[in-house]
Amino acid sequence: MKMANSLRGEVLNLYKNLLYLGREYPKGADYFKRRLRNVFLKNKDVKDPEKIKELIRRGEFVMKELEALYFLRKYRAMKQRYYSDINKTN
Repeated sequence: MKMANSLRGEVLNLYKNLLYLGREYPKGADYFKRRLRNVFLKNKDVKDPEKIKELIRRGEFVMKELEALYFLRKYRAMKQRYYSDINKTN
């Protein structure tokens, strides 16, 4: 039971982090929040610690992908903002 409690904390932390990252999701925060909630509810009855760890790893992968998406979006916006002037002068 001790293992389940420590994993529960990891799952809650993952949910909170994903919820935070979902605020800037391109399709909207409400869309992201709904999908996130559905995924977590779908897996709420999983009891096997190994399966839970696998799901946590998948969630961490999604977090990294979201961070990369946001970084790329910022990069494109900055590139467009600063390099579009150079192309117009040439």
